[in-house]
Amino acid sequence: MPKIYFISDAHLGLSDKSTENKKEEMLINFFNIASLDASAIYILGDLFDTWFEYNTVIPKGFHRTITALDELVRKNIQVHYLLGNHDFWMNNYFESELGIHVHLDSYSFIHEGKKIFLHHGDGFSKKDIGYKILKKIFRNSLNIKLYKLLHPDLGISLAKKFSRLSRKHSSGKKYLEKDELNSIIEKIINQGYDIVIMGHLHQPIQQKFNKGEFINLGDWIEHFTYAVMQNGVIELKKWTEQ
Repeated sequence: MPKIYFISDAHLGLSDKSTENKKEEMLINFFNIASLDASAIYILGDLFDTWFEYNTVIPKGFHRTITALDELVRKNIQVHYLLGNHDFWMNNYFESELGIHVHLDSYSFIHEGKKIFLHHGDGFSKKDIGYKILKKIFRNSLNIKLYKLLHPDLGISLAKKFSRLSRKHSSGKKYLEKDELNSIIEKIINQGYDIVIMGHLHQPIQQKFNKGEFINLGDWIEHFTYAVMQNGVIELKKWTEQ
């Protein structure tokens, strides 16, 4: 039976060029190996550390990753992308040019008899009021149109600075305690879902609940983890170079 794969939080462009080249190489190898037996690949946000998309301009760099995604689609593998907290300004490039299915918030589907709920994982904590306000500001269509009046060189440069400032502000803060996370997951599972999958926390987690299962995908910065599902069974795994 074909497999479906889930990854999150590669944040390409986060670090120095050498580190990012190595990370990108691993990610492309993952896509190539997954393409041998995948029917679908789900990216749960923040593939790039910063993504600001103009009508005719996208950020330079990591063209090999974009090519790899294009090749997946050309092999008739469904690719889905859920927007993360670093994907506020994604427009229609992934959909119109690459044929990738883009989802603004959560996405759910049934696979092999399992009802699956996907979300990047941001904005759930009651404490994270500031982020919820910023999310509404950054995703406001009028604000995006006004921001695009800036020259791409300036607009993308500022977007990268916003990303770094956001990380500096949030680093070391634990917005989502374990009890609060468990309560959120249980609430979703009680709505009839068998599996809940998220990213954002950058911590690999696979946890059984009474009526379902939760997976946090970790990241492709330190952990290089992903999930794979086949025959109704989902596993969290660590990528090692083939």
